Amino acid sequence: MKAIYKQMKEIFEKLAEILEVEEVNPTDKFEDFDEWDSLTTLSIISMLDSDYNVPITSNQVKKFLYVNDLIEYIKSKK
Repeated sequence: MKAIYKQMKEIFEKLAEILEVEEVNPTDKFEDFDEWDSLTTLSIISMLDSDYNVPITSNQVKKFLYVNDLIEYIKSKK
C-alpha cells in the first residue's frame, strides 16, 4: 500500500512539473491549467511510458477531464 501511495505522490509531482504549477490534485480539471496543450499531452505520454511503462495515446489523454481520470487509468494498467 505504501508503495502505491509513494508512486501516486511521485506522479502528482511530475504532473505538477509538466503543468508548471506548485501541485496538482485528483479533482483538478486538466483544461483549467494554463499549460494544458498538445505539448503537455506529449510530455505526459512520454513520462508514463519511460517512467512507469504505461502505454497511452494522445486521444486517451485528451479524454481525461480530471487528474484522477489519468490516475485511475495508470492504476488499471499496473
